[in-house]
Amino acid sequence: MRKPCLSVLVGLLFWAVIAPARAVDPCPSTRARTAAVDPASRIAAVACAEQWLWFRAFIDRQGHMANGAVTEAENRNLDDDRTPAWRRVAGYWRESGLLPQMRGQSGASECAVAERGSIGAPACRAFVVDHAWSAVFVSWVLMKARVPGFRASASHVDYVRQAFREGADNAYEFRDIAGARPATGDMLCYVRGADVYGHAGLREAVANSREGLNMHCEIVVAASFGNDNTAYLVGGNVLQGVTMRLLPLNREGELWNLPLRGSIEPTCTPDNEAACNFNRQDWAVWLKLKPAAKLVGLAPPVPLSLPTTAVVAKQCCVYCVVGSSIPRCPAKDTPSP
Repeated sequence: MRKPCLSVLVGLLFWAVIAPARAVDPCPSTRARTAAVDPASRIAAVACAEQWLWFRAFIDRQGHMANGAVTEAENRNLDDDRTPAWRRVAGYWRESGLLPQMRGQSGASECAVAERGSIGAPACRAFVVDHAWSAVFVSWVLMKARVPGFRASASHVDYVRQAFREGADNAYEFRDIAGARPATGDMLCYVRGADVYGHAGLREAVANSREGLNMHCEIVVAASFGNDNTAYLVGGNVLQGVTMRLLPLNREGELWNLPLRGSIEPTCTPDNEAACNFNRQDWAVWLKLKPAAKLVGLAPPVPLSLPTTAVVAKQCCVYCVVGSSIPRCPAKDTPSP
């Protein structure tokens, strides 16, 4: 029998050492822990349960969309086989208590009463599509997880600024993304489409201004799960759904080779695939969740809003569209001539 040469054995050992560990999804074992004592575990459980509900959509470590079965605009049911995608998003707005802030926006009032199973609500469906809901999702998750010291907002920069300015009174610490070692319950955030770059630029912006800033934050649900050198994040309104993002870590648990957006970006086209990476963003801040012992002394968590009990007038149609599920109006008696 021919024995393998020494160079082949050395080569195999080399690739075994440098090859990235295989990712292992933490959500199947995490999503049931919504009643955990530790706030970080509750945050991860709620976020994971939602990502599972959205058919486990995710972006891989190379920044490629690997799975996306349903989007916010669809009437298709999520994995529970009873909740249309757009109604779930309307629920994030309603239950987080952030919907009243949108009073006056087309469709907002309809979303306030668009409970599961009600008929119609096309204006609410349009509202869901037309208004960014990623910060609403984060707020909903942290409220459902009963996290002290966090105030909900429909804008990410609000709670990023709160973490910077409030210090000991906030659930999160404002930290540099460089050298970040993300852990369960933390958030990683980036700036979108603004002339603000990196941690220093964001720090200056939140310190010197109260103006809005387009940002996006995602929740860390696990890091190095099974020693796989991967951070698992879950965010809302990511490619129009609730999506997991995988980011590589080094052996010390730090973000590794994180692709960063600059002032001049290459164009993603079929003949320039190297520029196509959903993970290339202006990552600017690591919001570090404080230990449970410190969270206890903060302002009590705000509960989710109870479902509305508003009565919606029953709708019917005269000239009905087949498959609309709207019942036909009863025929009116015609007076005799």
